[in-house]
Amino acid sequence: MRRAFILLRRRLIGSIPVLLIVVIGTFLLLEAAPGDAVDAYIGTTGGDAGLIESLRQSWGLDQSAGTRLAAYLWSLAHLDLGYSVTFSRPIRDVIFERLPNTLLLMGSATALSFGLGSALGIVAGARPGSFRDRFLSIGSLALYAVPGFWLGLVLTVIFSVQLRWFPSSGIETIASGKTGFARTLDIAQHLALPVAALGVIYLALYLRIMRAGMAEVWRMDFVLAARAKGLSRRRIVLRHVARNALLPLVTMLGLQSAAMLGGSVVIESVFSVPGLGRLAQEAVSSRDTPLLLGIILVCAVMVIVINLVVDIFYAVLDPRVGASEEAA
Repeated sequence: MRRAFILLRRRLIGSIPVLLIVVIGTFLLLEAAPGDAVDAYIGTTGGDAGLIESLRQSWGLDQSAGTRLAAYLWSLAHLDLGYSVTFSRPIRDVIFERLPNTLLLMGSATALSFGLGSALGIVAGARPGSFRDRFLSIGSLALYAVPGFWLGLVLTVIFSVQLRWFPSSGIETIASGKTGFARTLDIAQHLALPVAALGVIYLALYLRIMRAGMAEVWRMDFVLAARAKGLSRRRIVLRHVARNALLPLVTMLGLQSAAMLGGSVVIESVFSVPGLGRLAQEAVSSRDTPLLLGIILVCAVMVIVINLVVDIFYAVLDPRVGASEEAA
């Protein structure tokens, strides 16, 4: 536990400059892009030069980029993400209103892909070279080559349009008045297709990594020793081979968190899920730079937190991880 705590402290300290680089780099990239929130607003509503000048002053866009960056960093130091000109609300309130939907989608898809992918990888890696190993390996390769948005559209056509088993969009039925278990079931029905479209792609990746790891572990000396002791094949697979092959899978779980978050942005757009993905799309279309900065910052924090959890879990599985930090 002490190793995990020391590792967590080191990672937290190292994440501070990472967040600064993300914020400053994103601000400079958005500043280099043509147009701003006033241009987007005037483009939809119209207005004269006086209105444009007034809006730039009230929204703080008449100041230099350096001044606005310094003001934004000062606000972040006080945990203030700023004010959204698109929604006329504090950015923190807008993001935290959409964040649970994205977390629910990502968490469900991660649980599906990691859990089922690991189980199928164990089935495939239990007997390398067998028919089921080849069948699952070829199937996972074909599945991993499918684009997520295309799979989402196919699932919508089959299960929503033709079979009418699941809703085609949204997070829950609008103004349904459902509460408790009925509302939970309604949300689960709406998320079934988005979770499947997002999770199945990464399921194939975890299956292949688990299978490859187990195929490598089978050739190690301690597995031969376990066989020589007369242990059952089931016990060798679960207690020795699968456990050691799980370590690279846990590492990949942390590395894929950013990709999973990016994939959820696309899936949210396909299924009209009101999460951070659709919110980012709205921020880009309205040139709402503070809102987009807040979304990117929250996403960066989410990725860092996920990797911290993975590092701690990895330290628990492998005693060698974090030993150097503890010795220092």
